[in-house]
Amino acid sequence: MTAYVGDPDYRHDAQAGAGVLLVNLGTPDAPTPKALRRYLKEFLSDPRVIEWPRPLWWLVLNGIILNIRPARSAKLYQRVWTAQGSPLLVISNQQKEALRAELIARFNGPVEVALAMRYGNPSVAAGLAELRDKGVRRLMVLPLYPQYSATTTGSTFDAVADVLKTWRWLPECRFINHYADDSHFIEALTARIQAHWQAHGRGDRLLFSFHGIPRRYLLNGDPYHCECHKTARLVAQSLKLDKDAWQVCFQSRFGREEWLTPYTDDVLGELGRQGVKAVDICCPGFSADCLETLDEIAGESRQVFIEAGGERFNYIPALNDTPEHIQALAAIVMRHAQGWPETAKDWDQAQVARNAAISLRRAREAGASR
Repeated sequence: MTAYVGDPDYRHDAQAGAGVLLVNLGTPDAPTPKALRRYLKEFLSDPRVIEWPRPLWWLVLNGIILNIRPARSAKLYQRVWTAQGSPLLVISNQQKEALRAELIARFNGPVEVALAMRYGNPSVAAGLAELRDKGVRRLMVLPLYPQYSATTTGSTFDAVADVLKTWRWLPECRFINHYADDSHFIEALTARIQAHWQAHGRGDRLLFSFHGIPRRYLLNGDPYHCECHKTARLVAQSLKLDKDAWQVCFQSRFGREEWLTPYTDDVLGELGRQGVKAVDICCPGFSADCLETLDEIAGESRQVFIEAGGERFNYIPALNDTPEHIQALAAIVMRHAQGWPETAKDWDQAQVARNAAISLRRAREAGASR
């Protein structure tokens, strides 16, 4: 029998509020083999991420990968780790605080924002509990993946559902599926690229590098590939780029099967050999800079291009907690929050009426008990 979670101190007449759960992929607790083993085991055990028969994958994961990869990955994380901790977690917390301030200014009623990582800490369960403890009765989940994939957004839905199915009293829930073509998001990306060009000059080619997934997932119906191309096309149109001035590519391949192509490093190597001297590269699928952008792209991919004959490689940072990004996320939340009492212009009057009804009921209860 399921033991449903509740709050024995909860009062049914407590003021309800709205809440947003920001969810990103995750990060290890420390750049050590032990922490990486724990993190990778959770990540790579997700059937949304690795679509292999479970018994076979269990043997590969526990017999090979978790005995080799943690030490290698720990060395990579050590190259980007900061005094404050993991770049992804530091930036995600900055995004949370900035978005909370922006939503408080836009909402008319109470609103809270919590952060969760799909793998690692803070967990999805912890983030949801934080919002519940703050009186959130209307919940919006915002996975920080602009382009939908079952491996990311779909997995986030699974994790949220696994927690909520243990709760006694469910909140009203809304789930943001994607925002790959949202106009505010496209404007934020455009502004980020333009600002970089103004500060550092413009290269000969702009690459949009997205995290890859196995090509098999695309053939089985995952829309991620199409949404990546749509984001890049809309940004290129906004920048008024000629069709030969930009290109889409995919990074972070894992394993031996074919992933989405062309691979980022292959493209960079070919451009260098063709005589292209200056390349700009951005990663519009990453809402915050992390190992895959700071080390893989800004470090390893840069080396590939330079060794192939290129001269200038500029990585354009992720949107992170820039005002344009936070305003875009806030606009997306506001659109999806339409109809909630906390967004209504007459919220104050509604609360006055509610409080009056509560006071009247309590007075009647007090009189009846005498």
